[in-house]
Amino acid sequence: MLFVRRDFVAVYKQTVLGPIWFFVQPILTTITFTFIFGNFAKISTDGVPPIIFYLSGLTFWNYFASCLTGTSNTFVSNASIFGKVYFPRLITPISVVISNLIKFGIQLVLFLVVFFYYWWQGSIQPNATIALLPLYILMMAGLGLGFGIFISSLTTKYRDFTFLVGFGVQLLMYASPIIYPFSILSEKMRFILNMVNPMSSIIEAIKYGFLGEGVFSIQNLAISFTYMLILLFVGIVAFHKVEKSFMDTV
Repeated sequence: MLFVRRDFVAVYKQTVLGPIWFFVQPILTTITFTFIFGNFAKISTDGVPPIIFYLSGLTFWNYFASCLTGTSNTFVSNASIFGKVYFPRLITPISVVISNLIKFGIQLVLFLVVFFYYWWQGSIQPNATIALLPLYILMMAGLGLGFGIFISSLTTKYRDFTFLVGFGVQLLMYASPIIYPFSILSEKMRFILNMVNPMSSIIEAIKYGFLGEGVFSIQNLAISFTYMLILLFVGIVAFHKVEKSFMDTV
C-alpha cells in the first residue's frame, strides 16, 4: 500500500490540475479520434455515437497500457531500492497494477457519465454481459502484469526493450477494436487478431456489454484468458529468475 501511495502521489504532487489529468487525456483522445476517424476516415461505429464508441475502448485500453508500461521497467527503475533492502520484489509491479486501478476508477466515472447520457437518450442498449466487467478488468490486469514483468526481466540485459514498449503498445492499440468494430472483420480475421492481440476480444466484449453492438465470443474470451494465465506463469518464472542476479547487470 505504501508503494501504491507513492506511485499515485509522486506523479501528481507537483502538478496544478492533479488527478484532473486523468480526465483530460481520454477526453482529448476521444475528440481527436471522433474528428479524424469518424468525420474524415468515415470508419463505421456500428451505428453507435462516435464519442461513446471511442471512449469505451480508450477507457479500458488505457488501464491495460498503463499496467504494461508501468511494470515493464520494474528492475531498472527500482534498482536503488532493491539493492538496499530485501522484500518480495513482485510486490512492486503488483503495486503498479493496483495504483493504476485508482486512475482507471477515476476515468471509469467519466465514461459512466457519458454512458448514462447516451443510454438515457436511447442511443445505446446495454445488455446482461455487462455483469462480466470484473472478469474483464481482472484479465486486463493479468495481461498487463504478465507482459510487463516478462519485459522487465529482459530490460535488465537488453535496454532496447525500454524504447520498444511505448511504440509497441501504441501499435497494439491500433490493432484493437477501438477505432473500428469487430463486425467489419471476417471470422477468420477475428480469430487471427485475437491470437496476436488477446486484448482485442476483451475490448470488443466490453463494448458489446455497454453499447449493445459488436461481437461477443466465449471462444475468443477463453483464448484471451488462457493467454493471460500463460503470460503470468512465464512472466513470474522469468521475474524470479532475474531477481537473483539482476544487480550485476542493471
